[in-house]
Amino acid sequence: MQFQPTEDQKTFRDLAARFARDKLAPGYQKRASGHTFDRELIREMGALGLIAPDLPEEYGGLGLESVTAGLIVEEIAYADFNASYIQLLGSLMGGMVAKHASSEIAAEWVPKVISGDVVIGLGLTEPRGGSDAANLQLKAEKFGNGWRLSGEKTSMSFADQADAAVVFARTSNPEGGSRGVSAFFVDLTEKGISRTHFDDIGTKPVGRGSVFFDDVYVPAENMMAEQDRAFGSIMAGFDFSRALIGLECLGAAQASVDETWAYVQDREAFGAPLVQYQGVSFPLTEAETQLTMMRQLCYYTLNLRDQNLPHTSEAAMCKWYLPKTCCEIIHQCLILHGHYGYTTDLPHHQRYNDVLGLQIGDGTAQIQKLVIAREKVGRVALQYDNKSKGAAK
Repeated sequence: MQFQPTEDQKTFRDLAARFARDKLAPGYQKRASGHTFDRELIREMGALGLIAPDLPEEYGGLGLESVTAGLIVEEIAYADFNASYIQLLGSLMGGMVAKHASSEIAAEWVPKVISGDVVIGLGLTEPRGGSDAANLQLKAEKFGNGWRLSGEKTSMSFADQADAAVVFARTSNPEGGSRGVSAFFVDLTEKGISRTHFDDIGTKPVGRGSVFFDDVYVPAENMMAEQDRAFGSIMAGFDFSRALIGLECLGAAQASVDETWAYVQDREAFGAPLVQYQGVSFPLTEAETQLTMMRQLCYYTLNLRDQNLPHTSEAAMCKWYLPKTCCEIIHQCLILHGHYGYTTDLPHHQRYNDVLGLQIGDGTAQIQKLVIAREKVGRVALQYDNKSKGAAK
């Protein structure tokens, strides 16, 4: 099956590529050392239509395909991995709010996401939960005509920069599990909210950190989706973001491969360009093969989404395989540059550190493999298998 972009999609891809090469690439490493993202740069992306083009026209979006969103993410990540988070979060969180929040909240906030005037974060992960995302401790208790939130969210992207967040909290069933989990749209300027910033080895401008809620009041109308059953319905949006994450990683790896091809043609050893030696050219040809196959997987997944076809398994494949393989490709490119590649003059180390975080965040490889297995044989079969193993011990 072929997944060639349409002429309109090529136009958006070329627009994103020009902006990325001209505006983003020159300052990538300098921005990568900072702990905040330039809001003016985000607004420039918004003004060009490079944030969440898939969102509905009624909110200022373009109503375009998921594939178009993916093309933009890949081109932005080629120049600046961290900047691609803006488009990814715009599509994920903007779509989440447009679909599940009240019409008033969606009308106020989604256009600002698209224009680049606000950033909406996701408050899901907790210190004790990790991969067990439904095991939430943050509580939401009824209070007057609303709710009070108490607890902590951690490992949240743009933790100290986001203007608002979709926060998952336990509203019933203290025993845990996805039942009893609700979601709330929370303005992060509200009283009782404090934030921290982690000093990560990569994706520093994305600003991962913790957000603390100390009896934060949230109006009843800010609840998203159905009370006690928000987890499953809202989490379905992650099938979209997992494919976009794959394209983020792919864009960064492709940039390193392209730069390495150029380097090994210019650099000579023993009287010949490095590219003439199979020990140099073969790893790059292997990387090109892997990138081509992974690109097809990602766009195949997005194409399935555009046709309203199941794509949970394919999305999980994108999420576990691409961050791992792209890190390996970038590492190989760094090595092929020799000692020069080990310096901070070149961006390979930065891309490696940035991509590495996605082997952990947004769902580990182990979780994604469980998702694929569940889609293949069903949850009941996996539970039976686990019980059998436990009895055999």
